[in-house]
Amino acid sequence: MKLAHKQILAAVIAALVLPACAPLVIGAIAAGTATVATDRRSTGTQLDDKTIQVRVANELRDALRGSDIHINVNSFERRVLLTGEVGSDAVKAQAGAIASRSKDVRLVNNELIIAPPSSFGERTDDNTLGVRVRAAFVNTREIAFNSIDIVTERRTIYLMGAVTQKEADVAAHVASRVPGVKQVVKLFDVAGVGATPPSATQTPATAPITAAPASTPGAPR
Repeated sequence: MKLAHKQILAAVIAALVLPACAPLVIGAIAAGTATVATDRRSTGTQLDDKTIQVRVANELRDALRGSDIHINVNSFERRVLLTGEVGSDAVKAQAGAIASRSKDVRLVNNELIIAPPSSFGERTDDNTLGVRVRAAFVNTREIAFNSIDIVTERRTIYLMGAVTQKEADVAAHVASRVPGVKQVVKLFDVAGVGATPPSATQTPATAPITAAPASTPGAPR
C-alpha cells in the first residue's frame, strides 16, 4: 500500500510540472511547501491535497481555455487557494465557482485579481521571496514550519496550514518582517491541530481573511 501511495504521489507531482498547451498558465505552486515526513496531515490527506490541486487546475484549464490568464492552485486540508491574475470579475467568479464544485473541495479562498498576467521576472521574484520567508520560519523555534504552506503572489504572502493560534500569530509576524513582503494573509486551520478535519462541503468561493501589513515594504516592481 505504501508503494502504491508513493507511485500515485509521483504521478501527481509529474502532472503538476507538465507544460500546458493552452495559452493560459494554471498551476499548483507553493514556495517551500510542508515536507511529507513532518507534515501534521496524514499521508492520505497530503495525497488528497495534491490530487485536488491537479484536478482543479485541469478543470480551470479546460473551462477557461483560450483566456489570457495566470492562476495558481494550492490546497491544504481540502481548502483551495486561487491566486494570480484574470481579465475580469466574471472570469474570477467563474474560476471560484469551478473550484468550489470540484470533488472533495471543502472551502475556496478566491484571491484572484483583475490584472494582466504577471511577468516571468515577477514570478521569479515571488519564488525568491517565498524562500526567504521559509528561511525565516526555519530560524524561529515557535513556528511548526513544516506544517505551513507558503504561497507568494505579487509580494503578498499567503499562509496555509494546521497550526495553533500562537503559531499562526508568530508566523504572520515573522513573515511580515521579511524585506520585500507587502502583505501577509493568514488562511490557517487553527482548530485543525489534533482534531478531525472537517467534512467536504460545497462552499461558495469566498471566505474572510486576516491580513497583517508588512512592516518593511519592498521596492515596487
